[in-house]
Amino acid sequence: MWSDLITFWQTHNLLILDATGTILGLIYLYLEYKANVWLWLISMVMPAIDLFVYFKAGLYADFGMAIYYLMIAIYGWVMWTRKSKQTHKNLLPISHVPMRQGIGAGLSFLMLWGVIYFILVRFTNSTVPVQDGFCNALSIVALWMLARKYVEQWLLWLVADALFCVLYINKGVPFHGLLYGFYTVMAVFGYRNWLRLMKAAK
Repeated sequence: MWSDLITFWQTHNLLILDATGTILGLIYLYLEYKANVWLWLISMVMPAIDLFVYFKAGLYADFGMAIYYLMIAIYGWVMWTRKSKQTHKNLLPISHVPMRQGIGAGLSFLMLWGVIYFILVRFTNSTVPVQDGFCNALSIVALWMLARKYVEQWLLWLVADALFCVLYINKGVPFHGLLYGFYTVMAVFGYRNWLRLMKAAK
């Protein structure tokens, strides 16, 4: 029995981890949609699974991204749980990204895309350095915006998720591909919901 289970795991471990990461991703998306702070705890677990999935699939930029996910999850948790000593209310409401920070985020995206592309071409055997670099550079910026509770993070995810969907399906990670297809649709609803939550909080 145990030998059968070990054989099954060795044969299907990528698919099993892919499916597990997808389930956690759906929980994460629901919590993000609700602007619920517990999304950060889920995002600390997902990278541990994704590290194996992405490395085995040859998605090296995504592998590095999983490490970033873990770090930004800790940062996001700290930012979202900070409270005023006087009112005991959250210090970080949902808001629009300030113009100055928006410009900085755009420039950071271009720089990150170039750096990731160079690393993939120079140090890996990646077959999709342009797409992988673009999606992950955009995701890095979007995650920072999420940690700051900027509503525009949903617009960045809309673009990144659509491209990730195609990329993962083409690279043989179908569950993640379907998950990101669903993310793409939900980014529209998430954006509208965060706008509603932001107005209700005023």
